[in-house]
Amino acid sequence: MAGWRGFRLAGSNWRDRLMASCGAFLGIGLTGWICSFVAGDPASVILLGAPIGASAVLIFAVPSSPLAQPYAAIVGTVVSTLVGVFAARTFGHTAFAAGLSVGGSILVMSALRCLHAPGGGSALVPVIAGPEVLAHGYALALVPFGLNALVLVLLGLVFHRVSGHSYPHRAQPPATAGIDPEDIDAALDQLGEPFDVSRADLHALVAAAERNAKLRRSGKRP
Repeated sequence: MAGWRGFRLAGSNWRDRLMASCGAFLGIGLTGWICSFVAGDPASVILLGAPIGASAVLIFAVPSSPLAQPYAAIVGTVVSTLVGVFAARTFGHTAFAAGLSVGGSILVMSALRCLHAPGGGSALVPVIAGPEVLAHGYALALVPFGLNALVLVLLGLVFHRVSGHSYPHRAQPPATAGIDPEDIDAALDQLGEPFDVSRADLHALVAAAERNAKLRRSGKRP
């Protein structure tokens, strides 16, 4: 049982998962309708692409993730799609273009500080979806992908107001004098691994754990 608990997302509960499922249901349904309406053909929902589904998971299920924040979700989706269109137009529907689209999107998103994991999928769509999708050109980045990302973010703002989570996420200020932000940076440098959590959240989490440890040692926390 203890091993199974290790697979649970930290800080989550079934109420959060249910709310995330409802939000994703509404978000994907609405963005799918937008794709059909813009193209004038219900079959054109293929333009939605799998990346928007991945964006919905981040926005509704992990709203505290830096990858799920509005700037990352919208700008990351748009610039990644632009990179994908460039790769497909320049090198065609080839394996080289596919690799360039994803690798290039990571580089551009990193430079613009808008890393959004589903952006890698957005970059792939123009390469693998065929000429009928590529015919939309660079406008594909705005409609439907950019518009869909915007819709998901706006719906996320409303949904998390109801669910009680902060979105855009705001880290709680840590109340401790024992740990400074520089200590967090030093620890991250020592570990040498990237984590899908902001430095401010790490600081607040460590501070809260420190307070709980003191209460436990003093016998004031069960």
